[in-house]
Amino acid sequence: MKNKGISLISTTVGKGLILSSLPWVLSVIFLIFLPFLFSSNSSITIMNQMAITIVFALAYNMLLGQGGMLSFGHAVYMGFGGFACVHSMNYVAAADLPVPLPILPIIGGLFSLGLATIIGAFSTRKAGTVFAMISLGVGELIAACSIIIVAFFGGEEGVSADRTHMQPFFNMDFISQTEVYYLTVFWLLFSTVFMYVYTLTPIGCIAKAVRDNPERAEFLGYSARWVRFYSFCASGFFCGVAGGLFAINFEILSEENLNLTTSGTILLITFLGGVGFFFGPILGAIVFTMLQSILSLQTELWQLYLGILFVATVMFFPGGLAGLIMMHKPILVNGEGSTLVKPYLTTIFSGILSILAIAGVCELLYHVRHSPVGDVDIKLFWVQCKTNSPIPWLVFLSLAILGLWMVKQTSPKLKSAWDQAVSNQRYKL
Repeated sequence: MKNKGISLISTTVGKGLILSSLPWVLSVIFLIFLPFLFSSNSSITIMNQMAITIVFALAYNMLLGQGGMLSFGHAVYMGFGGFACVHSMNYVAAADLPVPLPILPIIGGLFSLGLATIIGAFSTRKAGTVFAMISLGVGELIAACSIIIVAFFGGEEGVSADRTHMQPFFNMDFISQTEVYYLTVFWLLFSTVFMYVYTLTPIGCIAKAVRDNPERAEFLGYSARWVRFYSFCASGFFCGVAGGLFAINFEILSEENLNLTTSGTILLITFLGGVGFFFGPILGAIVFTMLQSILSLQTELWQLYLGILFVATVMFFPGGLAGLIMMHKPILVNGEGSTLVKPYLTTIFSGILSILAIAGVCELLYHVRHSPVGDVDIKLFWVQCKTNSPIPWLVFLSLAILGLWMVKQTSPKLKSAWDQAVSNQRYKL
């Protein structure tokens, strides 16, 4: 009987390990074969940028999502690690040292860890508004120093390097973007695994407790200040790894990698994906990078659309994309997802119609306001239009009104179907 119990427990544990490791195995396989699906240099460059952003967003989420510390200047640690990596590349190439390129992100991570240790020693004494204002001040200070301290930051021109001047690594000189992609993917997987393991460690679990209720954590004997400090340092290290990958991929660092705009962008990405879930920043980085790459090629108003998306996410989906997905998990498990298909399709169609129509009106207004005199031709959604003709204006305005009216009509039905699915789920439980 005892042997049967032990066998049952071992079988259950084995199945649990297989299920928990399955997403990681599938991710590795997918990332290995992804370059064969998109073989152009531009596509691989976008994938590299996406991987770097994922590492940066996960590192930022260690601070915000797990530690509850809102930072407005966290790009400093990524940028500092990137500058350290660029200088290391130049020094290693000039001295002809036997240092392989793949280990340079470690150097960037260690430099950022040192900076995070210094700044975290005084900034993590308090959380909330005090920490946010200190991070903002430190970020602006170091961004200003990047223009003044030319020897390290290179001034307005920045600092550049050439990764091909380093010694080959197993006959790879990293000239092609594909080789750089696999190097970036290796560090992406390495960083993701270690950041995930950190969330399972005692210090990672205590960080969540300090985030939710620091007074109770202090009462139980844990120092909220030191827990925040450890999370801050760990986040700084992986931000430096992301900065090192950025330096290897783009071979140049400038003030843009340190300023408030970059810090605000990573905050937007993390909130868009969902700060309450580990995979949330991954979704946010993928969606943001794809939208940035696609929209920036199609329209000059792409930042406006991303800003609206961010505001809508904070207002209507505070859990981000990951929270939206996880809301449906219990409903799908209990077999109630089929009742939501029709309401979702009608509401989503109406929403997309209204969004595209409103975007068309915005594009027409922008073209009229900023185009050269006499330029009345504009291409919207693969259709050639003339801004001096009333037809495109009437069409887009009519579609926008129709779409908004349809959303108003279908939204109550969707809410009713959702409430019914939730109630049925509770009844089954």
